[in-house]
Amino acid sequence: MILRSATASAALMLGLVQAQAADMPAPVAVPVTGPCKTAITFPAYAGVIKQNPDPSCFTTGIGDIYVGGAITGYAYNYSDRISSFYTPFVPGQRDDRVARVDFSNVQAFIQKADGPFQFYIQTGLYSIPALGFPTFSAIDQTGLLFSPLPVVFGKWVINDEWSIQGGRMPTNIGTELAFTFQNLNISRGLLFNQENIINQGVQINYASGPLAASFAVTDGFYSGELNWVTGAITYKLDDYNTIGVNGGTNFSHYDSLNQSARFYYATPLPQQNSSIISANYTYANGPWIVTPYIQYTSVDRVASIGQIGGETFGGAILASYAFTDNFALAGRFEYITQSGSPTLLNRTNILGYGPGSAAYSFTVTPTFTWGRYFIRGEYSHVELTDFQRGDLALGGTNVGFGFGPAGNRASQDRYMVETGFTF
Repeated sequence: MILRSATASAALMLGLVQAQAADMPAPVAVPVTGPCKTAITFPAYAGVIKQNPDPSCFTTGIGDIYVGGAITGYAYNYSDRISSFYTPFVPGQRDDRVARVDFSNVQAFIQKADGPFQFYIQTGLYSIPALGFPTFSAIDQTGLLFSPLPVVFGKWVINDEWSIQGGRMPTNIGTELAFTFQNLNISRGLLFNQENIINQGVQINYASGPLAASFAVTDGFYSGELNWVTGAITYKLDDYNTIGVNGGTNFSHYDSLNQSARFYYATPLPQQNSSIISANYTYANGPWIVTPYIQYTSVDRVASIGQIGGETFGGAILASYAFTDNFALAGRFEYITQSGSPTLLNRTNILGYGPGSAAYSFTVTPTFTWGRYFIRGEYSHVELTDFQRGDLALGGTNVGFGFGPAGNRASQDRYMVETGFTF
């Protein structure tokens, strides 16, 4: 896709979007009609569901204020929930239901997108479903994650190339974005579970021609302590091909064992004390979007909390083909593995399926769109290998790290449907 920027401010916003969605095609920003002329590019959209080309706009004493949002709901059913690995960390594990009808987004976006001072506010309820991970209600997820104000930051545009921003912001890390309406698929993938989602901190952005970069000092996995640095660089080779590298690392260990339930869910200790790097490529031309990427994480040894450490390595490919203006078919395949051995349980459980485990998944998502309205279905399958099984079936007391009540099942199937509109 070719992004047409109406102003220098919009070009800077494009740099931010590219840093957040490093390997996804840039959203098409269409200048709005009427009194407000700025091309809106935030939040980022990854292809099938599009940015509203004509958002509501109000001219005020401080400038033009744009108002948009997303109201979406979903229903799902999956074969077995994940075992008790997460139970000690998240009270209410019983609410990880195998079937549910719920909102996936009831959110509003309020932003000022031009002039030296800009801001963005995103508020409301949300659900962030991820493969192989517990799925709680939208109310519970909003409370356990980033509150009803998941994104809010101010931004100072220094010149046509540089800007600085601070507050609660989407991460520089990863390929898939946080909220369902932003992505090709309803559920996030297995690799997404190793990445942070929302950071609190300060970020500097640079955008010039085909190059965009961002660097930030943040609290990593929403820990409340500024002990991470993250960055992203993307380069647009031509109209159809983009490459990018993004990653981050901690510069001091987080070893609090007295976290609230909210921070156990948003701030897993192994990931908070880790480093991550990802490289990606995107081809976007006509009906095609194709995005392969690789990802590596290293978890530090932290003796004070008994964290042994370890590594993960994974790769994925996301693709979408638009058969018509109203129908597209998206898919994702991924594989991820953790270092260690299933027989050595003194290793840190990074993936959630035990040391030495591995998992792969595939997902298929057909999507129909009519203007701002969309409906899509989804089937996904997760398969585990080399994971530690429990001994409940033999009269023991140990629960395994797989799926099902005893943690002994190697696979999970999910069926989902989501519908709603953006505005």
